[in-house]
Amino acid sequence: MTEPTQWADVEFADIDLGDARLDNRARKFIEQFSAKPSSSIPQTCNGWGETIATYRFLENEAVEWRDIMAPHWAQTEKRMSEHPVVLCIQDTTELNYNGQQITGLGPLSYEAQRGMYLHPAYAVTPQRLPLGVLDAWMWAREKRGADGVRSGQKESGRWPEGYQRVTEMAADMPGTRLVYVADREADMIDLMRCARDAGTPADWLVRAKTNRALPEGAKLWSTTTAGEALGDITFKIGPRGEQKGRKVRQQLWAQEVALPSGHGSVVKATCVIAREIDPPEDAEAVEWRLLTNRSATTLDEVIELIDWYRARWEIEIYFHVLKNACKVETIQLTHIDKIERALAMFMVVAWRIAYLMRLGRTCPDLDARHFFDPDEIRGAYLLTKQPKPTLPPTLNQMVRLIARVGGFLGRKGDGEPGVKTIWQGLQEVRVAALTLQALREEGP
Repeated sequence: MTEPTQWADVEFADIDLGDARLDNRARKFIEQFSAKPSSSIPQTCNGWGETIATYRFLENEAVEWRDIMAPHWAQTEKRMSEHPVVLCIQDTTELNYNGQQITGLGPLSYEAQRGMYLHPAYAVTPQRLPLGVLDAWMWAREKRGADGVRSGQKESGRWPEGYQRVTEMAADMPGTRLVYVADREADMIDLMRCARDAGTPADWLVRAKTNRALPEGAKLWSTTTAGEALGDITFKIGPRGEQKGRKVRQQLWAQEVALPSGHGSVVKATCVIAREIDPPEDAEAVEWRLLTNRSATTLDEVIELIDWYRARWEIEIYFHVLKNACKVETIQLTHIDKIERALAMFMVVAWRIAYLMRLGRTCPDLDARHFFDPDEIRGAYLLTKQPKPTLPPTLNQMVRLIARVGGFLGRKGDGEPGVKTIWQGLQEVRVAALTLQALREEGP
């Protein structure tokens, strides 16, 4: 059985930073950040000496952030190979460090703000179980010149480059279908052309933003919805922003089309339009227009594509954990290189929190001892004032206990806990486990 307090030892067993001492420190720091994701570095560390050691590690120019993440990437690929279909979700988020004295940052979407960008590739199953981070891009923008043009690397290249990375992995996973999934910013003919020219070793599914003119002169949207709808789909969406969670019913169309790709050539694709029927008066209708290389001529095939796209929300949950549980925008460091090293560790910590949440739902009957040590299990029962069980708890039981410590009420109609109560509860349970260990070592 894997001892959960050494989960980082398993995930980072093959880490190689060029020095065994650095390898051990990285594992220890990641474990500590996992135990207290919302705490500052001094609060996370045990004493001043450990705090200094952490800052020195993050300041070490010999440590490359990609080398920190490399073993997690390898473990992610291993987990992916165990599933028949894996969605490789890509998206970009801003990290706002405005007002902090950090060297190497650049402007954000508002030119006056300072920060950096993070673009991870996030692997999840169609059932929404997060398998890990596949790859990541981090960068700071250059300022616009007097002519309004921004110098530096062309940012849009990360979308076709991300697809190429997925195709490289596909060659090593013949038993797994990889699906590149992205939102409207990835609606690029360059990406589709890249897939076509490579023989489409991995599927792609992107939300369309452009009502393209087709070769015969018609428009994409009207062409797709010209015939009879294939049917409809009904599902629930959670609360987002000021909108409450509700049930959504969409009517579905699908049409094979030829998209102009320059020099008289075309990219063959399927356009799917999902349009909400009778939305509430106070809510915006939910309508998605998707493009994919996959053929979809039946209702079941279209519903599968819709379900895959809906799973894209998992990367939004991931960003939520990264920013609000791990509080990566409040890291007190002085240079972007140090921020990148810290982000490399927090990206894995954020994945593990989301992983425990989903695994507790999709595989509820797993033995909790595979993920938590006896002191953590005992601490969860003590903090919730529950009697010690005669049988080991399941993963779902343990996750719900942790969430109760974090504020989850667990009433009949509350459903399963979300990531916020889980990360808040994890910190308290970890403190309880350390207290139990200290009392045992102290003796009578």
